[in-house]
Amino acid sequence: MFTEEKLGQAEKTELDAHLENLLSKAECTKIWTEKIMKQTEVLLQPNPNARIEEFVYEKLDRKAPSRINNPELLGQYMIDAGTEFGPGTAYGNALIKCGETQKRIGTADRELIQTSALNFLTPLRNFIEGDYKTIAKERKLLQNKRLDLDAAKTRLKKAKAAETRASSEQELRITQSEFDRQAEITRLLLEGISSTHAHHLRCLNDFVEAQMTYYAQCYQYMLDLQKQLGSFPSNYCNNNQTSVAPAPSASSNVIGSSALSSTSGLVITSPSNLIDLKECSGSRKARVLYDYDAANSSELSLLADEVITVFSVVGMDSDWLMGERGNQKGRVPITYLELLN
Repeated sequence: MFTEEKLGQAEKTELDAHLENLLSKAECTKIWTEKIMKQTEVLLQPNPNARIEEFVYEKLDRKAPSRINNPELLGQYMIDAGTEFGPGTAYGNALIKCGETQKRIGTADRELIQTSALNFLTPLRNFIEGDYKTIAKERKLLQNKRLDLDAAKTRLKKAKAAETRASSEQELRITQSEFDRQAEITRLLLEGISSTHAHHLRCLNDFVEAQMTYYAQCYQYMLDLQKQLGSFPSNYCNNNQTSVAPAPSASSNVIGSSALSSTSGLVITSPSNLIDLKECSGSRKARVLYDYDAANSSELSLLADEVITVFSVVGMDSDWLMGERGNQKGRVPITYLELLN
């Protein structure tokens, strides 16, 4: 019967416009829900192998083993590197702090995935694997009932004898009744799509809230980290450049030190010590706070925690002192030093 309809050789019962619109809306909802669901999974878990593994465990009704995520792995590498370089060095200390922040971001990432899976992906999946499967099943039954009805109409048209015609009319009444009943069942299911949209809207709000929380946490973590790294002297970040900016002066460091000391946990040279270093007469001993690579032959490279002799030279920039280690001598940035009594 279906083939004859396709070839135009048999009558086809058309569904009413309202039912056709509902069927189209359900199909559209199914297609876009699948696309959104799959792309959300890619967003939350970019690794395709990990997604396949999670899918297999889900089908086996088993919990997937917990694995370290990328931010957590990067954080661990940074902490290990910082520990090996030395927590007392500027670079090692910075690496450890960056690593700790990356680990916090990894934890936030894990919470985002769990919340999104529960409040957003699961409802979408339940629709595809539950409600829509039921709709598809009833829709197929409606298609079969329609074909039965069209076949009954065709047999009635071909009936010649009165007895055969009466039998065909009876069959037509039965198939028409079954078709109408199935059309009503399908219509009621399809009208539930509007409720599905309302439910998915609430789930979408939950997903947006989870993302907002995640990005707000990450922003705060990075803001705190930036403040902590800001307590390192600017020369340390710039000493590999061809042109080296002078270290901040003692007077400009006063505000920065007080503002950052509460959050950074890093050693900052006391402003009073910096002033003492410039104003002292003769030579004094000073401890080096951070590693420093000399930018040119007029400067002296420094190692954190070493003790050197420093003295002031007339006409020298206020941000620098002359440093001496054995027979080595050169300019050293004042913000890298702590005056010893």
